[in-house]
Amino acid sequence: MTAIEIWNEKIGTQVVKALKSNFFEAYYCSTKKEAKEKILSLIPENDIVSWGGCRTMEEIGVIEEMKSGKYNVIDRDTAKTPDEKFAMMHQALLCGTYLSGTNAVTQDGKLFNIDNVGNRAAAITFGPKSVIIACGMNKIVKDAADALSRTRNIAAPINAQRFDIKTPCKINGKCVDCGSPDSICNVFVTTRHSKPQGRIKVVLIGENFGF
Repeated sequence: MTAIEIWNEKIGTQVVKALKSNFFEAYYCSTKKEAKEKILSLIPENDIVSWGGCRTMEEIGVIEEMKSGKYNVIDRDTAKTPDEKFAMMHQALLCGTYLSGTNAVTQDGKLFNIDNVGNRAAAITFGPKSVIIACGMNKIVKDAADALSRTRNIAAPINAQRFDIKTPCKINGKCVDCGSPDSICNVFVTTRHSKPQGRIKVVLIGENFGF
């Protein structure tokens, strides 16, 4: 193992322990292959599965697997109109398993997320029977202040580049705490505990994924 792999495993194992103490179901996987296998093993065979915009799940191959035809899914990307897409996003809140990433995980085992319209945040907090979160090591931060800073100054400005919007962070790459109607930082959620216990399952991956 390289020095980075050893360090990732030490920190990742500690964060898993902290998550478990906060009633999350949590796992550490050293590679994306292991993480994909673990996530697929956590999805009940007959569940309806859905997801929000989750780069990490895409990068490790889980979303591709969901679209393979082996699973019952609500895939908003198949919508033919904006109204149909929004309706599918609502339907996803009642699915059996919801797949998501997270903007940050603190070392004391809390999740931090900022959302645009709130569908992903809503699914994490309430609705789907089970939520599975994939998280790369680049999302682990010291505390809540660092979680907010990471999301506002790294994740959101990078994410903004994907959309046809006119926020300051889209233009200059920096967060200025804007009040733009195009803002994608509208819903802030800190998940301190998983309730019911084990409803939220966090899979930490010993590599960097997403942004």
